[in-house]
Amino acid sequence: MIYPPTQRKKPSISGRNKGRVLLIMMIGWLTLFAVAKASAVSPPPDGGYPGENTAEGTNALLNLTSGIDNTAVGFDALMMTQSSMENTAVGVAALGSNISGNTNTAIGYETLTRNTTGNDNTAVGGNAMLSNTTGHGNTATGLNALFSNTTGISNTANGVAALRLNTLGEDNTAVGISALEQNIGGSFNTAVGASALSSNSGGNSNTAVGLNALFFNSSGSNNTAHGVNALLNNVNGVHNSAHGAFALQNNKGGGDNTALGFQALKGNVGGGNNIAVGSNAGVNLTTGSSNIDIGSPGVAGESAKIRIGTKGTHNGTFIAGISGVAVTGSTVVVNTNGKLGVATSSARFKEAIKPMDKASEAVLALKPVAFRYKKDIDPDGIPQFGLIAEQVEKVNPDLVARDEEGKVNTVRYEAVNAMLLNEFLKEHRKVETLEGIVMQQQKQIEALTATVQKVGDQVALSRPEPQLVANP
Repeated sequence: MIYPPTQRKKPSISGRNKGRVLLIMMIGWLTLFAVAKASAVSPPPDGGYPGENTAEGTNALLNLTSGIDNTAVGFDALMMTQSSMENTAVGVAALGSNISGNTNTAIGYETLTRNTTGNDNTAVGGNAMLSNTTGHGNTATGLNALFSNTTGISNTANGVAALRLNTLGEDNTAVGISALEQNIGGSFNTAVGASALSSNSGGNSNTAVGLNALFFNSSGSNNTAHGVNALLNNVNGVHNSAHGAFALQNNKGGGDNTALGFQALKGNVGGGNNIAVGSNAGVNLTTGSSNIDIGSPGVAGESAKIRIGTKGTHNGTFIAGISGVAVTGSTVVVNTNGKLGVATSSARFKEAIKPMDKASEAVLALKPVAFRYKKDIDPDGIPQFGLIAEQVEKVNPDLVARDEEGKVNTVRYEAVNAMLLNEFLKEHRKVETLEGIVMQQQKQIEALTATVQKVGDQVALSRPEPQLVANP
């Protein structure tokens, strides 16, 4: 239906607004297109060259002759390359000096800039592998990573300044800021953690995992450090193994040490062949060697000692494979400090030696008893025979031993036995004396008997013979 002019419907307000929005959008698109066209690079990107090469940037792939599959993006990128293949350079002067090196990847300002013939290198980050010339098979990720490397091969550096000074070291792995930063010629090292093996220059076959692990090591080799500050101060010590934060932290030249636990052997400076297991195990050792500390802090400067447990902390020891096992040898004793050993009888270990005399008579006043130990000590209740320490103390205080609190604990049976021996010998000498007297008396009796017999015989001979008289 066609309405007369006076009856036609007017456009709605919403319809008029939609038209305005479309108009504004069209104007915006045209404006953006004009701005984009005005801001586009001039000349427009090209970069595609024969041999599947791509170059974009002033002097990029400037001297290429026969190389294929190269990509150079940036000022002087791959500028000197001639016949190289499969290189990728992105960044100012990236691979700028490369002549014939192949399969290299350089991303970042002056990455692999001096590489000439090195192959299979990957450098990502400003100045990464800047100085490399002929080294191959290296991977550097991070600012200044493998910065000084020239001929070193098969190195991996991930982190700012990782392996920064390495020149000819091989097969190193550094992960973390400044990891193996000062390594020059050391090889087969592994550093994981910020500043791990940071000072290493010529040490080989070291493994450092943790912040500052083996931080000051310069020439030490075959060390293993796991934990924050583990083997931190080691300089030239070799064959050390530290597992735990601050383990062997102060070791400098000591070798062949094994520390397992927080701060284990932390104070060791130059001691060697030590073994410490447990938190703070061997922490007091400084220069001593050939010690074994298990759960014990050790003693500064001592050597050739074995310490297990901590006095005042541990109150029982259980070791399998001893009870019921037949063996010959000397009796083992223990002193109040927990030291095990054999009570020696040699005069070279003794002083103020003198006869026991009447001192042993104290044992005559001792009162042996029969008893059983309490259930917590001997659940089987086996009958025992011995002495009561408190009673022995009253007779002779020197015959008892005391515990850490000074309380009477046990009887020194070895001393009691020595006293019994002395009393036995005294009685034996008395018996010998009596036997001597008896024998002497017996001899006297025998001599007297012989004399009497002799006299009797003489009397008999002196008597006149009886005469026979005939009967009338």
